[in-house]
Amino acid sequence: MDIRHEAPTRRTVLAAALAAAATTASLTAGCTRHGTADDGRAPRASPTPSAGTPAPSAPRTTGSVLAVKIDNVAAARPQTGLDSADVVYAEQVEGGLSRLMAVYATKLPKVIGPVRSARESDLELLRQFDHPTLAFSGAQRRLLPLIDKAPLLPETPGRKSAAFYRGTDHPAPHNLYLRPAELLPEPPGKAALTTGFHYGPAPAGGTVTAARTVRYPAARFTFTWSADRHRWLVSMDGAPARTTAGTRLAAATVVVQYVRVTTSTYHDVLGNYTPYTETVGTGKAEVLRDGRSFETTWSRPAATDGTTFTGADGGPVDFADGQVWVVFAKA
Repeated sequence: MDIRHEAPTRRTVLAAALAAAATTASLTAGCTRHGTADDGRAPRASPTPSAGTPAPSAPRTTGSVLAVKIDNVAAARPQTGLDSADVVYAEQVEGGLSRLMAVYATKLPKVIGPVRSARESDLELLRQFDHPTLAFSGAQRRLLPLIDKAPLLPETPGRKSAAFYRGTDHPAPHNLYLRPAELLPEPPGKAALTTGFHYGPAPAGGTVTAARTVRYPAARFTFTWSADRHRWLVSMDGAPARTTAGTRLAAATVVVQYVRVTTSTYHDVLGNYTPYTETVGTGKAEVLRDGRSFETTWSRPAATDGTTFTGADGGPVDFADGQVWVVFAKA
């Protein structure tokens, strides 16, 4: 028997290794440069345990939500799968821009993206969930050890390349997409949404509100009430926000949550320091639902707690059933 058919030659092994490296590189390519202020760091593409990979002893609890960091600069729009999220958080990042974190519990779309990098604030925000899965493209290298120690399951292209791919509809680095079924076999269900939110009939009172705008230094969100759809239509940076399928993004409830925003010790490749959004504590918030605005007080005593919203009467302000947008605004 010809032994050349029994085992691969050194040339074959080398070719296979180069092909595998090229596949990983194609996924992480574009995560290292961003002309409009990004972290400029991608995770190490290594099959061995490293930053961005949980320790072998880390538990994986069933019924955990999927959180995905989603790009939100103009070059990344329209996004895919954002309309399927149960909760969408909007935060300020470097250069006064915005980024989204979408949380999925009741439905997993086929594709989500574009996926971008994580921030230090995300770790505190995600503590409210039971060992969530966090899908992201990378992070600053000094932040990776903190992500590794956090009680979550981090998933990146370097760890699970089959779950990510590069699309052709946007230029890099705004074209990394996630196949969520590769991370979760099925959605965990509504019980996994341990946000502290209360849902129910609209409270009495409130102020009739046609639209509400929240501005960051280099980004803005506008929510316009649609009586026909009974939803708040989302606009970003002055343009209607739509999915890749052409559907207008719309929220049942919008929360403008006033929080303390400080400067973290992390910065991007351009030297812009990352804002740190503090989501533990208490403060003022506006809850928009059913075409009205309700003044509330938000409270989250500890990172492991959800956030409650209390009205002037001391009772909880119920949210409308459907997607919730939470926009963190500087107090």
